[in-house]
Amino acid sequence: MEVFLTIAGLGIAAATLAAILWSIARPAQSIWPPIRYTAFTPLFVWAPTFTLFGILIALGVLGWGELPFPRWLRYGLGLPLIVLGNIVVWSVVAGFGVHKTGGAAAGLQTDGLYRVSRNPQYVADIVMILGWMILAATPSVILVGLASITVLIAAPFSEEPWLRSRYGRDYKDYAARVRRFF
Repeated sequence: MEVFLTIAGLGIAAATLAAILWSIARPAQSIWPPIRYTAFTPLFVWAPTFTLFGILIALGVLGWGELPFPRWLRYGLGLPLIVLGNIVVWSVVAGFGVHKTGGAAAGLQTDGLYRVSRNPQYVADIVMILGWMILAATPSVILVGLASITVLIAAPFSEEPWLRSRYGRDYKDYAARVRRFF
């Protein structure tokens, strides 16, 4: 089961990264962000995202503690990172709106945590994954987690041309004063 889930997680991460790289290379045919937001867009965005997070959780449970990470590290750092990441993600989603996090255009977001990072959700997701990698202490979570983090780091590069074309000077000014990540 662990091998199957690892392959599935790496496959989802690879397919998502391929879509992002396609979108970077061909912004006029962008997959992410979507050129047109439809009723099916959230399905294509959230299904792989939640499936990948579910796989990470399952892999962690299956291989719990295989690596000799000290308890203080696992529980003292891993657990707080997961909690912090969740607080940030869900507070941003609450303020930003689920439809906008799924690719719907609805105005340039520059307040709240977007004053210090252009991508606070991605940063928080990375923090959560790092926390889970430490807490679960299993090689398969580290492998799939690193693939997932690669996707999260690449995603803004496919979004920025879309944001520049949609919001023009406002986005350029915003990008000049706020860092991509933190």
